[in-house]
Amino acid sequence: MPTVNKKWLILCAIAIGTFLSAMSSSIINVALPFIGNYFAVDMVALEWVVMSYLLIISSLLIAYGRLGDMLGYKKIYLTGISIFTAASLLCALSPTINTLIACRVLQGIGAGMVMAIGPAILTATFPPQERGKAMGLIGMVVASALATGPFLGGLLLQFFDWRMIFYLNLPLGILGVLWGSYVLPQSTPQKKQRFDFPGALTLFLTLFSILMALSHGQQWGWASGQTLSLLVFGLLMLVFFIWWELRHPEPLMDLSLFKIRLFSAASVSALINYMAMFTYIFLIPFYLKDVLALEASRIGLLMVVSPLIILLVAPISGTLSDKIGSRMLSSLGMALTSLSLFLLSGLGTTFQPLQLILPLALLGLGSGLFQAPNSSAIMGSVPKHRLGIASSTIASMRNMGMVMGIAISGAVFNGRLPLYLTKFNQLGYQGQSLQSTAFVHALHDTFLVATLLAVLGVVTSYVRGNQQPLRQPQK
Repeated sequence: MPTVNKKWLILCAIAIGTFLSAMSSSIINVALPFIGNYFAVDMVALEWVVMSYLLIISSLLIAYGRLGDMLGYKKIYLTGISIFTAASLLCALSPTINTLIACRVLQGIGAGMVMAIGPAILTATFPPQERGKAMGLIGMVVASALATGPFLGGLLLQFFDWRMIFYLNLPLGILGVLWGSYVLPQSTPQKKQRFDFPGALTLFLTLFSILMALSHGQQWGWASGQTLSLLVFGLLMLVFFIWWELRHPEPLMDLSLFKIRLFSAASVSALINYMAMFTYIFLIPFYLKDVLALEASRIGLLMVVSPLIILLVAPISGTLSDKIGSRMLSSLGMALTSLSLFLLSGLGTTFQPLQLILPLALLGLGSGLFQAPNSSAIMGSVPKHRLGIASSTIASMRNMGMVMGIAISGAVFNGRLPLYLTKFNQLGYQGQSLQSTAFVHALHDTFLVATLLAVLGVVTSYVRGNQQPLRQPQK
């Protein structure tokens, strides 16, 4: 176990990579209109600047976790932050939109390594009685990255051009590589292990196909040939992946981990939490702009409310979970998330600050209470030689939750909006009044669906139990 001072230096090294990878997924949204104007491309092309990054990360996380268990966490982590930094430079120098998308793929490859391995290094570094505190501090780093990304992006775009948001990664990335090289501990790789390349390829095709269908289903049509073909192909790959992993002597993913109730239920809870969170992140900016007609600066301030509360609460909840366990904190966090989404379903066509800020603050409080204890529970439920898989599972649930939350909320909202437009048009509503009234009613239905989803998360958080199995010695 590292010394007291060294373990906090290790946490700072992980924080740098975590901040970079999280900020890169939030800062890019502010720059999209400027990138579109520069390259003279439409929203379809711009969407790939975002989705290429998220899809690659989500599809490769489990493979990275396995590689970390086999080859050592430090090696994979430093490789990831190095690739991410180099790819950021290439993004900034991209001469065409297609080059930028390709470089974002490369950036996602590096960011995935950082996301997958960071929690494993922290779990191996901190004793069980401090693991929740460490996870809480990293949760604070993620929240601060999500909150400051749009703000920093706006400042850079005001004084420079869109390329500066990628140049920003270079000094931090170089610092992360140098610092990590010096302080990160060497883990003992598993000897005489072969990497399961067929399993990795099959899982990549499974996740890529399903997430692609979910993210583009609304645009293509849920009953279109493209969407259905991708879903069917993804499900077939999933069946083959399970069949292969159960028979492979050295599988990519140890499916027996899902027999551990704490691991499986906490993983599902994490997926549900991020799905619920990204319903709000996706829809509220449109509500603030299209219905309330607020200025961009006010929209930015309101969107910072939830991440700011998470930033304050996450370290406290992580520390508390070390003392009282994670079950009640995670369940309470999901309950508050459910309440906040229910309150958001009551938003109207006029700006009432308390009616908006209170549920946004509750959402931040709920997520802050949930995330660090839940992550600590996942990491503490598996044998030591499976920390990489557990770590990558947390990151997978987060990224898949992001994509699925946007897909489901978009499908519900866009499915209900035309019905309300027709209904209120028949009742005599016209112009902006018609658009705003139909919007808030469709928003109401979408947030009710998200509320029910979050209630399911309360159940999965509570029924998982609180006992954490003892780690088995590595064979």
